[in-house]
Amino acid sequence: MTKWIDISQPLTNDMAHWPGDTPFSFSLTYTKEKTGSVNIGQMTTSLHTGTHIDAPFHYDSSGRTVDQLDLDHYIGKAFVADVSHTEKITAAVLQKFNWDNVTRILLRTALPNNPKYFPEKMPFLDPDIAPFLKEKGVTLLGVDMPSVDPPDSKTLNTHHALYEHGIHILENLMLDHVKEGYYDLIALPLAITGADGSPVRAVLGPILEGEI
Repeated sequence: MTKWIDISQPLTNDMAHWPGDTPFSFSLTYTKEKTGSVNIGQMTTSLHTGTHIDAPFHYDSSGRTVDQLDLDHYIGKAFVADVSHTEKITAAVLQKFNWDNVTRILLRTALPNNPKYFPEKMPFLDPDIAPFLKEKGVTLLGVDMPSVDPPDSKTLNTHHALYEHGIHILENLMLDHVKEGYYDLIALPLAITGADGSPVRAVLGPILEGEI
């Protein structure tokens, strides 16, 4: 029986969010005492708070929205790569890994996992990783940071480079407790019509060496 590893940020009312964006909030609209039968909750949130995927529409007004994305990108074999030894992640850094049978890559960076703190500075993902990843057959890049670009970026160079090379984006993963290696990944977005992103419940299932 597979023991799934949760790599999602818990959604809490005190979690960090992008400065100026809508924070996450959960509350009970009605209690069982009031309704006589059930508790009913409500939530408000930015689609880019916590663990989430970016749809191309997020950074390209003519790009696909969440409901138009192929779900196959978010389910299947993934490789967790430890790049925590560097603050600048380039194609040269990624070159050292074994890319056999890898179509989804999750990067464990030097940024500590802390859902209640929004980092002012993050490790830098060089846009040159995009053509490299495409060459290796990768279609999904996941990171344990709020974004694949610096927090103050207006040009979103890495977002656009990944998009141009057919690579989907998964952000704000929790990977500090995950060892480098191969896993089964499930990180399904919600079917939100017209949306620019979506929260996901991302989990990993370990893969035995003989199953790779």
